Amino acid sequence: MHLLIWSLFVACPKPTDSIEDPYAGAPPPTLAELEDKGLAAVERPPETSPAALVLSGARVMTAAGQVLDPGWIEIEGGRIRAVGEGAPPPGSAQVLDLQGRVITPGLIDTHSHMGVYPKPNANAHGDGNEATSPTTGGVWVEHSFWPQDPSIERAVAGGTTTIQVLPGSANLIGGRSATLHMVPARGSRAMRFPGAPEGVKMACGENPKRVYGDGGGPSTRMGNLEGQRMAFAKAAEHKRAWEDYQAEADAWDGSGAPPPPPARNLELETLVGVLDGEILVHVHCYRADDMLSFIQLSDEYGFSIRSFHHALEAYKIADILAEREIAVSTWADWWGFKLEAYDGIPYNAALVQAAGGRTVIHSDSAVDIRRLNQEAAKAWRSAQEAGIPLSEDEVLQWITINPAWALGIQDEVGTLEPGKRADLVIWDGDPFSVYTSAELVLIDGALLYDQRQGPQPWSDFELGQALEIRQ
Repeated sequence: MHLLIWSLFVACPKPTDSIEDPYAGAPPPTLAELEDKGLAAVERPPETSPAALVLSGARVMTAAGQVLDPGWIEIEGGRIRAVGEGAPPPGSAQVLDLQGRVITPGLIDTHSHMGVYPKPNANAHGDGNEATSPTTGGVWVEHSFWPQDPSIERAVAGGTTTIQVLPGSANLIGGRSATLHMVPARGSRAMRFPGAPEGVKMACGENPKRVYGDGGGPSTRMGNLEGQRMAFAKAAEHKRAWEDYQAEADAWDGSGAPPPPPARNLELETLVGVLDGEILVHVHCYRADDMLSFIQLSDEYGFSIRSFHHALEAYKIADILAEREIAVSTWADWWGFKLEAYDGIPYNAALVQAAGGRTVIHSDSAVDIRRLNQEAAKAWRSAQEAGIPLSEDEVLQWITINPAWALGIQDEVGTLEPGKRADLVIWDGDPFSVYTSAELVLIDGALLYDQRQGPQPWSDFELGQALEIRQ
């Protein structure tokens, strides 16, 4: 079977290739469109198209309400063409027998600092917090991201195919995030998930007031909110200035000097994107009262919050978060490590789910990201202890379609359905068991990891030396 797998993927990109956008099935945005948004990657490698393939005989967990046992998945052009139960229909594509295996969508982590706090761990590598001002909305985390971080390939070996990389939580407004496909490239911009909305990281509670309390503030929670309110007040003024300019420019008849445009301001441009609903808001926030204060801020300026991160007291306001459609990106069992984490409980994820909310299990760790499936299993076990009934499909959604929604890419990944990108994991057993490992990991139908092939380092730091990847 080992040789068969590699013969089927000979035309697919390997981990050592430099790949910008090997996606088939949807036309990529034009260079002009990318340049208009400042997103054009320098790399322009040749396009690739993985061979057609049918994965058959495995237990297929779709994360879309169906578990097919046995099931089959047809992949063509990097996307899922069809999904079914029983034996696949006859066709021209080669069939890979995966009896005894389990297939799930690729796992998605909404909260990672890989690449901005990479390995080897050193001060010279610490590029996650621009801790020079409480509000730094103009910075982009992609400009700190190092694609050769060895943690990235280890995350893929654990089944993770998409991540959101975030700035740290020192700042009230920390800057723009980046949603990345876990395909190796020489630059971070070439790893951007095609079409993913922009995101921005904000923070409330202890971190900003601890970092800035002795340096001019804020030093209190009320100072935190004042800083964020003032930032959005300035953004609202900037938005009006550009709207006024556009109206004047449209009315200009060509006589005299044209109206001058407002000066660019990178920080305010980010916040205007939030006000316009183009940039998704992700907020580091532990306590329920802090979350309520931030919701009031969003109401004041008319923007939506996509996800509260960490959110250890989300269970206290789970009904409000569900009504507002604010996702909760949290851990299975991190709590008590600082004062605002003291009321964290292991039933948080399940209680949010029970209230009709959108639960996401995130990592915030280059270690835990390698076992997101086991982190979800721990939270599921806590739900069982609390008497909260959940299906395995619902729990799988915590690390697949729910984080996809939080990142605005739910139409592309997160479930095994026709038309979606062929990001999937083939496990050697129950994905919620500590005894299970990812055997194969595919992104857009291309093989990115094969457990039996052995380590193939992506990072220059590990090329030419022994490497062992463990779950």
